[in-house]
Amino acid sequence: MIVGLGTIELQIPESCSLKDKRRVVRSVVARVRNHFNVSIAEVDHLDSWQRATLAVACVSSDVPYAHGLLEKVVRFIDHGRFDLVLLDYTIEFI
Repeated sequence: MIVGLGTIELQIPESCSLKDKRRVVRSVVARVRNHFNVSIAEVDHLDSWQRATLAVACVSSDVPYAHGLLEKVVRFIDHGRFDLVLLDYTIEFI
């Protein structure tokens, strides 16, 4: 069993309040959950208006499959119609 963990750093430049930020983050989280079979949550920069860190996790029996799935999630977020900028991401396996 392989557990894949992706950490995604985001900037939300149009956000002027925590309410604006949470609206964008909730939209991203909901769309990723509906499109992919992964767990996703905001895990850092909870009180920052324009930064967010998301963690994405998946379980698989195959490392290449898990890596590909997490890469697809990153591409989905980066190329989606969200008001955000992808700053950085990392993928690791447990």
